[in-house]
Amino acid sequence: MKMTRLRTLATAAAMAMALTACDTDGPAEEAGEDIDNAVERAGEKIEEAGDRIQDRTDR
Repeated sequence: MKMTRLRTLATAAAMAMALTACDTDGPAEEAGEDIDNAVERAGEKIEEAGDRIQDRTDR
């Protein structure tokens, strides 16, 4: 019974440490997020430009 409790406690501690380690973003993750945001903004601008072109050709 003691061994099962010890195993459960060790597993819970390992999981807690793993979750804590994943909490902070490293420089590569931050750079990736910046790139994702830039690509998303560029896509939105392209879509807006396409809408403006469509509006002008509909006149």
